[in-house]
Amino acid sequence: MNPVLALIIANLIWGAAAPIFKLALQNIPPFTLAFLRFFFAGILFFPLGWMYWKQLSWKLFLSIAVAAFFAITVNIGFYFLALPKTESINAPIIGSSQPLFLYLISIFFLKEHPHKRVLWGIIISFLGVMIIILSPLFLDGKLSMLSKETAIEGNLLLVLATFGSVMNAFLFKKILKKVNHFQVTSISFIFGALTFYPLMLPELSKWSLNQLDYRGLTGIIFGALFSSAIAYSLFNYGVSKIQAQEVGIFSYIDPIIAVLLAIPLLHEYPTPFFYIGSILVFGGILIAEGRIHYHPLHLLRKINKNKILN
Repeated sequence: MNPVLALIIANLIWGAAAPIFKLALQNIPPFTLAFLRFFFAGILFFPLGWMYWKQLSWKLFLSIAVAAFFAITVNIGFYFLALPKTESINAPIIGSSQPLFLYLISIFFLKEHPHKRVLWGIIISFLGVMIIILSPLFLDGKLSMLSKETAIEGNLLLVLATFGSVMNAFLFKKILKKVNHFQVTSISFIFGALTFYPLMLPELSKWSLNQLDYRGLTGIIFGALFSSAIAYSLFNYGVSKIQAQEVGIFSYIDPIIAVLLAIPLLHEYPTPFFYIGSILVFGGILIAEGRIHYHPLHLLRKINKNKILN
């Protein structure tokens, strides 16, 4: 399968995730949903992972566990905690601020020399993220049922979830050079489910599966089959085949799908602050990356052309 097409499909699924999971979280507690999602995804995915299984050193296995902790426990844990507290359409925009985290990591931990153009782009993106995070202060509850404090808290939790996603891409890129992506994904799902199990137990004292309705069931099925088993495998496959710096451009798809679904499902509508923040976030990323002409379909055409020429 073409790796670019794989990444496009994965991001189409993940773009739909925020509205669908927010709907599900109206019925099922966050850590219970997270556990069931990755437990069933692990069952679905493990046979495929077993086909490509190879013996791992303890060091490499620990590396996968650490990467999975950020990719699943941190990212999904804070993501599910955030969604009931904020507008679901904010999730993909704040998630698109990954280059800001990557820039900070490269400067402070990898000791890379900062570039002026990249710095200006990151500053612009940061302003866009802050506008979205702090927008509840200016909306005064008129367009949302959430209080200002709750909405800001939810947006900040999305920032923490984004940090987990950044560490995911950073750590898994090295691992996928040594281990097949099917094996890595199956281990990650199982490990992720195990980390959510103790967090789920207190929720089960107040909630039971008897209370599960179509909303929670939709979240479990979508999460286990589409957002986990299918999307993660496509994403890991794509990451293992193209350069890491090209992976971020596919996140541009997510907010479009999120808005299209959030309107009919949750009656969430973009505000002027959402539009302004989104323009600054993506404008800053384009300035930093210097790729105003670069988008997933452009890359797909380029790869297909190279295959024909070869």
